[in-house]
Amino acid sequence: MSEKLNIVILGTAHPFRGGLAAYNERLAKQLQDEGHHVCIYTFKLQYPNFLFPGKSQFADWKAPENIAIRVKVNSINPLNWLKIGKEIKNQKPDLLIIKYWLPFMAPCFGTIARIVKRNKKTRVICIVDNIIPHEKRIGDNQLTNYFVKPVDGFVAMSKSVLNDIEFFDKNKAKAFCPHPLFDNFGAVLDKETALKNTGLDNQFSYLLFFGFIRAYKGLDLLLQAFADERLRKFPVKLIIAGEFYEDAKPYLDLIEELKLSEHIVLKTDFIPDNAVGNYFCAADMIVQPYKNATQSGVTQICYHFNKPMLVTNVGGLSEIVPDDVAGYVVEVNAKAIADRLVDFYENNKQLYFAEGILKEKQKYQWSRMTATIYELINNAR
Repeated sequence: MSEKLNIVILGTAHPFRGGLAAYNERLAKQLQDEGHHVCIYTFKLQYPNFLFPGKSQFADWKAPENIAIRVKVNSINPLNWLKIGKEIKNQKPDLLIIKYWLPFMAPCFGTIARIVKRNKKTRVICIVDNIIPHEKRIGDNQLTNYFVKPVDGFVAMSKSVLNDIEFFDKNKAKAFCPHPLFDNFGAVLDKETALKNTGLDNQFSYLLFFGFIRAYKGLDLLLQAFADERLRKFPVKLIIAGEFYEDAKPYLDLIEELKLSEHIVLKTDFIPDNAVGNYFCAADMIVQPYKNATQSGVTQICYHFNKPMLVTNVGGLSEIVPDDVAGYVVEVNAKAIADRLVDFYENNKQLYFAEGILKEKQKYQWSRMTATIYELINNAR
């Protein structure tokens, strides 16, 4: 886009951690690289502690350089929403970008967007992770309806979410653009270095389950699959790297019940950004046995580190990981997962998938996401 824009991103960023923060910061960098002026308005309070399922919401590393981040938003204080809305409105940005993932944020984001639009200049574009949440609660639809009304256009990162948007608004501009590469977790490492950095025994091969642990992520299915006796003939262990966002006991009990303790590596603290690459580069394949999903940022970390994936045939995962090209797409059951894990090692599929991964990852450049945003701006005029 030749026109240089003044852009505000409203959402998670440093000092908060996690995929949402990483996404917004990486998007800001791309927009700045394309010549626009960008700042992020992030939270001073994102979730009250009693609503947050993890151990900490905060990063223990420095803020990214050369990105303007304003720590000002309180997600539960209506007076704060009015204040921030007026502040952004008076700046008269050309564009307000909001990443939407949870109805809990609808009152805050929806109110700020309404106030900002009173300046008769700013366009509001929403990048939608999920518009129907994985874990549904009473009032979700009403909250999301409140949020979508001031939005001028939507970018859905999976085709299933693009269809879900129709439930809330059939008329506004909308487009599909898959989640871009998460290329902000460092360079690709050789396996030997990654194993050394993580303290893993190089006598074994490793599969990786990565990300926070919730019921819909299907870790229980993966554990049942990994207990398949056919896998014991390979020197392979499963790394579970991510924080429990629910009770850990059922999973730990299942590991004991299935006699998997010596075959599992538990790294169940939050994995900081500067350590993510070590786990991906140490693994042969990343397994995402989700019971339901729309899309996943984990797939785009895999592409960055040139790693094959096993995903289940839910939501938009099969759109991103073509079966037998960049990995496997399987049905949501332990037997189907186990069959492909065995196939992977019996037939040395890591080398087979390498070419497909390098080809597929070219589709997920950040410039494609920004081009989609610019097109929506034009369609929303």
